[in-house]
Amino acid sequence: MTFLIEPETLLKSIDEYTIIDTRFELLDPSKGRELFQTSHIPGAVYFDLNKDLSGVQKKHGGNHPLPDEVVFIEKLRQIGVANDTKVVIYDQGNAMFAARLYWLFDHYQHPTVYVLNGGFDRWEKLNYPVTNVVRRKEKSTTPFVRNNELVVDIDYVIEHKDDFNITLTDARSLERYLGLTEPLYHKKGHIPGAKCYDWQQVLNEDGTWKTKSELESVFKDLSKEDEIILSCGSGVSACMNYLALKFLGYKNVKLYPGSFSDWISYPELPVEKE
Repeated sequence: MTFLIEPETLLKSIDEYTIIDTRFELLDPSKGRELFQTSHIPGAVYFDLNKDLSGVQKKHGGNHPLPDEVVFIEKLRQIGVANDTKVVIYDQGNAMFAARLYWLFDHYQHPTVYVLNGGFDRWEKLNYPVTNVVRRKEKSTTPFVRNNELVVDIDYVIEHKDDFNITLTDARSLERYLGLTEPLYHKKGHIPGAKCYDWQQVLNEDGTWKTKSELESVFKDLSKEDEIILSCGSGVSACMNYLALKFLGYKNVKLYPGSFSDWISYPELPVEKE
């Protein structure tokens, strides 16, 4: 798959890539950085979901709003990302947080980005080298241009989610979608009209990605002629479906970053549980 890099490929040419570790735990926000400080792929730097891949939480906008443009671009420059930089992103294994950063790179139109297939778990299982040493990067001055076609806000969702040629999707588990459980938010259920496409369906049990034919089966009911709006809890796991749909050739795919956590911040908006 074009967005994936295998561990053996990375190992052979590891110095050719800028490597970013995005390990994170939603219920233990400091855990990812602790894991990085203990052990990471040589040459990697760490990006934190809350501090680097998201902006400041406000009353509305969801639990993981997009990062401030100036701040995020400066962080890319601080680690030396230039137009010709080949970037590899990884997390522990399931790629959810890596996918969020991949989407951000697409949002700012960086051309060459890969997700490590199987993540750090697979890298370790192969007994590939790890370190706790953090290397300093040479800063770049590269300009980045945002592609606003990849993102929609709540006003757009309210106005267009029921249009005949638009499909709103929800990447959370079926249990959360149906409101049977909700570990993170004060309301249960989903945005009315959203279709459930659990992000975990794109992966094998070992955290590697499914084949193209298997992914086509997962998304067989989505038309490539329609606009697909991706949502989840807060615009993170939905990025997994973005990767899959982009690989499968869907051209009109947009992320609603605020997702369910933004939607329920407006008490007047309804939720469904069916």
